Amino acid sequence: MADKITLIVADDHPLYREGVVRTLSAEPDIAVAAVGASADEALSLVAGHSPDIALLDISMPGGGLTAARRIADAYPAVSIIMLTVSEQDDDVHAALKAGARGYVLKGVGGAELVGLIRGVAKGESYVSPSLAARLLMEAGTGGVAAPADRLDDLTEREHEILLQVADGRSNKEVARALDLQEKTVKHYMTSILKKLRVRNRVEAAILARETLRK
Repeated sequence: MADKITLIVADDHPLYREGVVRTLSAEPDIAVAAVGASADEALSLVAGHSPDIALLDISMPGGGLTAARRIADAYPAVSIIMLTVSEQDDDVHAALKAGARGYVLKGVGGAELVGLIRGVAKGESYVSPSLAARLLMEAGTGGVAAPADRLDDLTEREHEILLQVADGRSNKEVARALDLQEKTVKHYMTSILKKLRVRNRVEAAILARETLRK
């Protein structure tokens, strides 16, 4: 199949890593180019294979965040997804700051993992909904600032979708709530992120909570 999504997977737990690789390799549009178990190996694999996505464990030897920063700096075209057991807010913030496009808890199901990888490959961002909702609740007044005129650029439907995202809902949940197709919600989210000039749905949602609901 042409135009497969190529990945490298770096995780120091062999059984878990093998399970992820089996799940992803079963998909006709995804190819796992190589696997590693450390930050240094992750960087080497990215250099050698030029994948679309680097799937990194946050707690592997050398540090997943270190690997993310090095990959983002040297290979900005590679999208980074952190796959981790850590639910610490500091880790989520650090991962997004390091350049990660996704932050996924290891309890995620195979189908959801495949879906979010496809989304990230299309330019979307993803944070596990439970973490996103908690971050939004704790954001207070220290979140992402943006001129009000950026919000004015949103259509009525985009405002509606942004408010749903601010409640911590996934694209699938937003689609169900608004009686839309999930791919339509994804299209709207791409437009929203671009108009607001934010990096991911978490920043967009924080902005919504601080501005739209004042």
